[in-house]
Amino acid sequence: MDKRIPVTLLTGFLGSGKTTLLNKMLAHPSMKDSAVIINELGSTGLDHILATQVESEHIADNTVLLQSGCVCCTLKNELADTMRDLFFKRALQAIPQFNRLVIETTGMADPGPILGNLMNEPVIESVFRLDAVVVTVDSAYGLKQLQEHLEARKQAAVADVLLLTKTDLASDDEVIALKERLIEINAGATQHKVTQGEIDPDFIIDVGLFDPTGKHAEPQRWLRAPLKVARPKGTLPQTSQHDEISSFTVTLPSPINWRDLKPVILKLCQTHGEKLLRLKGIIHAADQPAPLAIHAVHFTPYPPTLLEGWSEAEPSNRVVLIGKDLNELKIRKTLMQI
Repeated sequence: MDKRIPVTLLTGFLGSGKTTLLNKMLAHPSMKDSAVIINELGSTGLDHILATQVESEHIADNTVLLQSGCVCCTLKNELADTMRDLFFKRALQAIPQFNRLVIETTGMADPGPILGNLMNEPVIESVFRLDAVVVTVDSAYGLKQLQEHLEARKQAAVADVLLLTKTDLASDDEVIALKERLIEINAGATQHKVTQGEIDPDFIIDVGLFDPTGKHAEPQRWLRAPLKVARPKGTLPQTSQHDEISSFTVTLPSPINWRDLKPVILKLCQTHGEKLLRLKGIIHAADQPAPLAIHAVHFTPYPPTLLEGWSEAEPSNRVVLIGKDLNELKIRKTLMQI
């Protein structure tokens, strides 16, 4: 059982409705044991949250207790420092106990470095675990933003959950076109429609590697291997701009040993890290007591998670890679050199 605090990374392009969604989420009873880190541009800090949580109480520097019982703070230092500070205040009972953390990023944020912060700091990695990357996409302007802004495409590409916001302001054709484009970028992510920020939190929290009870892993759900998107006959290939961010799955042979695969994953990250947005995999290693969940972002592979008590009827070693202009053939050759 993994007792680390699950982290939901909430991101999305400017104006896509992250704050509206977060306000509605924090008012939900199931979120009362949550902490929130706000990382927004400008000096507004918590103002946009406090506007709807009027009974907030300041309990520490830059930290408030919301009416819903959530702990909320504005990111002023490095993310890792803020996360450590929250955890130590929790341990010292300077703030209420919280059992999950939501991080809201700026609309122009590259999610890669943030994911790196979550898993590259020893104290952070031992206390927190990434549950899911949740990305809001504006139904009316999302297609244009995906076409014009690399940041928007990166956000969509690394998402575990894609939320199509403002669907009431977009036509049915716009929503359908956006859904199809998002499938092209990230077929492994689940998609949900959101109107005026309303969504059941169960769709976006506790949707990662472990189930809500934390008693067992659900790696098939977490891995969400991308599917090949069928194109109608006669459809021309997409332009290089559309295809610059892609995902693919590599199935590795069995049996396999983690001691042999580990240096290969490290070499892959060192060679392709600049373009590698995210790597996830499930490995049934002969030299391990249980299957492993592996994860990497850019140049950094992170300690694998042992999936005790979990097995597959037909064990399969597979690695999902998401990145910008990745050399799929070269990567496949690297991974098969085991």
